This record gives sequence, C-alpha cells and structure tokens, in this order.
Amino acid sequence: MILELHQVACARGGRLLFTQLSLTLGAGEAVVVTGPNGIGKSSLLRLAAGLIAPFEGRVTRSGRIALATEDLALDTERRLGEALSFWARLDGLAAVDRRAAAALDTVGLGKLADVPVRLLSTGQRRRAGLARVLAAEAPLWLLDEPGNGLDVAGVAMLERAIADHRAGGGAVLLTTHQPLALTDAWTLALDGHVPA
Repeated sequence: MILELHQVACARGGRLLFTQLSLTLGAGEAVVVTGPNGIGKSSLLRLAAGLIAPFEGRVTRSGRIALATEDLALDTERRLGEALSFWARLDGLAAVDRRAAAALDTVGLGKLADVPVRLLSTGQRRRAGLARVLAAEAPLWLLDEPGNGLDVAGVAMLERAIADHRAGGGAVLLTTHQPLALTDAWTLALDGHVPA
C-alpha cells in the first residue's frame, strides 16, 4: 500500500467538499479523479499529500510523494536545470544534477536547461513541472491536471512517463478534464461523494 484514504471528508473555507471517500493505491496502480470544477479534486490531492488535514477519516502514506499542481514551484529567475537541481537536492537523494538532467531529457526539455524558467512557454512549464516530479523519484505521484497546456506530443509524453512510473512500481493519483490513455487505471467520480 502506497496511499490509503479511509472514510475521508474534506472541508475548505467552511464548506464540506466531499465525505466518506475511501481508496487504496498500491504499486503500479493509477486512479483518475473526475468531477466538475470546484468539487474538491485539487483539495483531494493536497489532502493526500498531507498539505491539509482531513475533516474526518484517515490518510496513510508510505514512502515519499511528488506533487505537481498548476503552480510550477520553480524559481522563475533561475535557469531551468538549476531550478530542478534545487528541488532534487531537497529530496535528499544522490546524483542531483544527473537526476535533473535525465528528467529534462525525458520530458523533451534537455536543450533548455540553461534557459531561465521565466522564458518558458506554457507547455514547456507543464513539462518542467513533470520533470520536477520525475527527478524526485518518489513512489507516489499526485498530479493535478497534468495535461493542461500540453500539445498532442506532450500528452503522449505524459502518458509514457506515467506508464513507466507504474511499470517501475510507482502509483499515481491524478485529476484531469481531458482523456488520458492510462492502462488499467480506475476512475473516482468525486461528485459521488458530495454531501447532500
């Protein structure tokens, strides 16, 4: 078990978003969270990451996590390679520069390592966010709308990266409004857990 949510409820801004949500995510598994805007998909990922506490229920994680949201979380004044290496250092793993370079190559940004983050296009920023996740080498990926801003080739790259992560024993919990080809992923319709 990499992630377990047991009878979880989430409240934000004085409003109960969802209740009685349970899921278990093991090695090689993926769950796609769906639902309309404002229902709590991003909050669910933050709850799974431990950034917010559940209103009710229990969240159990084993191992490290990598969270990618709409916020790039990279220093826009640094060169892309340096910005990624900064985060990789925080993970406490060895070979920081090698991991950052390999992640950039995987997402097709290897040639842009010396470009300041502020100069990246929207699609390149999304790829850079995925590179940050890859460089973390965490068993659990939490991805909030990872396909937003990606072109067709970028979406295919994202699908390959997720498939490779799962094949290596990783797990993925993601939100999306667009279709992604994820073999044997199951869907969690968050609107089925909205309080009456």
